[in-house]
Amino acid sequence: KIVQFVRRLPFCSGTFTRFNWRGWEIWDRYRAHQELGDAILLVTPGKNYLQLCDAHAVSDIFQRRADFLRPPEATEMLNVFGPNVGTTDGTQWQRHRRITASSFNEHVNQRVWVESILQTTALIQSWSSKPSINSVATDTRTVSLHVMSGAVFGKSYPFRGAAEATPSTKEDSSSYGEALRIILDRCIPLVVLGRKNLSNSWLPKSFRELYQATLVFQEHMTEAYEVEKQAMMRNDKLENNLMTSLVRASLANVDEKGSTAGSRQEGLTEEEVYGNVFVFNFAGHDATANSLTIGICLLATRPDIQDWIAEEINTVLAGVDSTESSYEAAFPRLPRCLAVVFETVRLYTAVAIAKSTGGNPQPLKLGGRDVLIPKNTVIIPNYSALHTHPRYWGQDSLEFEPSRWIASDPHASQTLSSHPTEHFKEPSARNSPFVGWSGGARSCPGRKFAQVEFVGVLVGLFRDFKVKPVPIKGEDDSMARARLLHQIRMDTGMRLLLQMLHPEKAVLAWSKR
Repeated sequence: KIVQFVRRLPFCSGTFTRFNWRGWEIWDRYRAHQELGDAILLVTPGKNYLQLCDAHAVSDIFQRRADFLRPPEATEMLNVFGPNVGTTDGTQWQRHRRITASSFNEHVNQRVWVESILQTTALIQSWSSKPSINSVATDTRTVSLHVMSGAVFGKSYPFRGAAEATPSTKEDSSSYGEALRIILDRCIPLVVLGRKNLSNSWLPKSFRELYQATLVFQEHMTEAYEVEKQAMMRNDKLENNLMTSLVRASLANVDEKGSTAGSRQEGLTEEEVYGNVFVFNFAGHDATANSLTIGICLLATRPDIQDWIAEEINTVLAGVDSTESSYEAAFPRLPRCLAVVFETVRLYTAVAIAKSTGGNPQPLKLGGRDVLIPKNTVIIPNYSALHTHPRYWGQDSLEFEPSRWIASDPHASQTLSSHPTEHFKEPSARNSPFVGWSGGARSCPGRKFAQVEFVGVLVGLFRDFKVKPVPIKGEDDSMARARLLHQIRMDTGMRLLLQMLHPEKAVLAWSKR
């Protein structure tokens, strides 16, 4: 608010107020790069920040993970419960990546699909029973939390909307979910002071609440870890969830290499398992929930796209109840729904990854020229610019148009889509302007997890229902849609991650098709 006020002053209309606040890229989109070039260097007393809008250069940086590291200060909060795949580098990262990548498998995706549709079936029953709702963000966070709980810990919880919430019990997800919310919302004192120091009696009450939240979350992880470890030792049949996969892969690596202290590093320590579980929750819960909120609101502005994906869903699931649908049979045949996911992430990427040259200058090709990036330069792939520059996306680059991800192919097999001539245009692995889940070897290991969850939610919501913004006095439906679209564009910004800052202002009404 202070920045917005200062920007209105007649002497504060230059680059100082344009680039000096967190999240300026979301509002500016590609315009700064269109005016100043594909590489913009922001010079500060602390560090220099290189903003890039060059798909080839960004791809090169992602491929050269040994030359361009993640700045430690950017990932410090993710170390709260232990080292993990998001915070390690070098051989340690390779070990974490090998084990965590094997945990994100098709068995887990099947669990994600089932949980997403079950949760969303209850969600739409709640929403459609009311004249209007303004709890999209709160309720999608609950859905995402429950999907994460089922996929990570193998625990299923019944959905309860914001209006039906009840005091938490030990068998309720709300204690785990509330603990995670507090940790994410108050991460700065957690990083600065450390977990143990937060319990000091002289600190503010909110800090002590944060400490208790870390204990509750740790308790959930420890309980799940011990259950899975003991089950493995008894050779019990294990469920397909991420905790099981992590423990199984970690202990299997240890058994293969022996049990000496040195060989233990082939697996994950208990602390490292907790560190990775926290990162999965951070990315899989918060980021996905924020994207779902934005995606649902965007769809509320486009009844034509709602009809477009409903046609696909009903064709693919003809004669099959959504809750009994098969991930293997349905998901590959829903390219339109997947296009909605990619288009939402293109316009509003929840997590942007920064890189650094570290202690050595690094060569980089920019616009056909070889340049040397100085040491200790933070490099920020400008996701918002890359994802909206007309050079890559055409003149409608700022519009929500999922059809841009669909291509027609007369030779496509009907078994792969509800429409035999359609298929999804997967972004290329290299030199693509789309980096919604990062790129290179360090791309997000849970990207398929997030995509399956998002598509599952779309199936549960839009197969039989449609949504529109509730008009205020003097508005018709088209004016209400324009107002909601304006809100999404102007009220989406950075907190911990990119999200709608006041989603409660988006009042929606759901009705049967």
